[in-house]
Amino acid sequence: MENLRAALLSKPLNSGKALKGVAMEDSGQQRLKELGYKQELKRDLSVLSNFAFSFSIISILTGVTTLYNTGLAYGGPISMVYGWLIAGSFTMCVALSMAEICSAYPTSGGLYFWSYHLAGKEWGPFASWITGWFNIVGQWAVTTSVDYSLATLIQVIILLSTGGANGGGYMASKYAVIGIHGGILFLHAAMNSLPIGWLAHLGSLAVVWNILGVFVLMILIPTVSPTKATSSFVFQHFNKDDSYHIHSSPYIFLVGLLMSQYTITGYDASAHMSEETKSSDKNGPYGIISAVAISWVVGWGYLLGITYAVTDLHHVLDTANDAGGYAVAQVFYDAFKDRYGSGTGGIICLGVVAVAIFFCGMSSITSNSRMAYAFSRDGAMPFSYLWHSVNRWEVPLNAVWLSAGIAFLMALTSLGSLVAFQAMVSIATIGLYIAYALPSLFRVTLARKKFKSGPFSLGPLGGVIVGWVAVLWVATISVLFSLPIQYPITAENLNYTPVAVGGIFLLVTGSWVLNARFWFTGPVANTVNPSKDDLKA
Repeated sequence: MENLRAALLSKPLNSGKALKGVAMEDSGQQRLKELGYKQELKRDLSVLSNFAFSFSIISILTGVTTLYNTGLAYGGPISMVYGWLIAGSFTMCVALSMAEICSAYPTSGGLYFWSYHLAGKEWGPFASWITGWFNIVGQWAVTTSVDYSLATLIQVIILLSTGGANGGGYMASKYAVIGIHGGILFLHAAMNSLPIGWLAHLGSLAVVWNILGVFVLMILIPTVSPTKATSSFVFQHFNKDDSYHIHSSPYIFLVGLLMSQYTITGYDASAHMSEETKSSDKNGPYGIISAVAISWVVGWGYLLGITYAVTDLHHVLDTANDAGGYAVAQVFYDAFKDRYGSGTGGIICLGVVAVAIFFCGMSSITSNSRMAYAFSRDGAMPFSYLWHSVNRWEVPLNAVWLSAGIAFLMALTSLGSLVAFQAMVSIATIGLYIAYALPSLFRVTLARKKFKSGPFSLGPLGGVIVGWVAVLWVATISVLFSLPIQYPITAENLNYTPVAVGGIFLLVTGSWVLNARFWFTGPVANTVNPSKDDLKA
């Protein structure tokens, strides 16, 4: 009898049915405990809900609509149609590499936690520090750019609703736009103060809205438009006329990739929601991969649909048009006005896009707050004790409002100079992708022989090959998107991306050398008996 009792007690809970009266832990919860963390957030998200947060942040309607002007100006249809396929394929490699690592380390800390374990004992703390700060600042920049984009679109909707730029329509001032931006952030912070179960339902609604919205608009707009572009224009036309005095076609094409790359960003949200996701060592990776894959396919269809409605490329880019130069708004407005004599239908379609952007900003705050919660839990942020506290609904409330507040402060730069604001939000693409690539770099170098994959694995060779492709792609786009975007170069049109990203790098490394290296040791376990194998470098 004693031998039988000992055998039962020594058997892991997940190896069979749970003993009566003992709560069953799923694989993600067990893995979290092995990594040294106790369960503090409510683990209530399904794989669909986890996917929803990443998909909503990627938000095809947000990224493509916001940067369609850039795609049209730098190469036009060819740059967008084929650039989307190229950027999407390499981005999938980044996502696959991240998913494999997420499966091994399913925590809210995500990227910076991965870097710590993959870089080894000697380099782990510094790797964790620099990855974490690039990740969180990049996320704040994403929230800033998304909600400011929504404020700008609302301004355009008001402009068109009151007669358009040529009909004496109301053009909101920069102060009105920043006020709208602040109001949107407040709503997003209030929504993220709700229990995670409520947010999960809103996230599912966001997925449905984004998918249906894309399909409705990609079919409706070219159908309503009385004149349509030819297939030769959509698939073969290359625009060099509006590329701001850049004469090299390859150069123009590469700069035009920014629209695609900016859009497919933010899927690290699935990793940051790991501690609230059931079986996160499996469902977290699936959330990352499915969000990128579905966005890649659906986004290409949306691009084709609205491009078939572009019959006068220079007109939709003209700042003197009804929408004040907002290309997608002008395309929608013209389609209905030319067909029915009124652009009201186009304005309603812009409302569909605005709701999608609203959901995108909501999910972005969710991801931001979980990253801030995890980073402060390990003592990496000033006043960390404030940001990792959770309320009675197991929501990191202070981290939610911190993220909204910082996003608003970042947007204030637009009052002084749009150039300064653009430099600030450039971190949303390059800065965030640097954070994406660092764990993959450590996985294929320092941790190549010792990395132990989770349930989702690319295999020993596959993980290394995909990891190197991901790292090299991020290095490539970091250079591409730092190149001048207009000639001759002046203080007004200088691409401040390298200045912004370089400034963050200097601040982060400087703070490490002067201060953090003396006290920051990486992720801090908060359970009694974390796995020794997982805590050692």
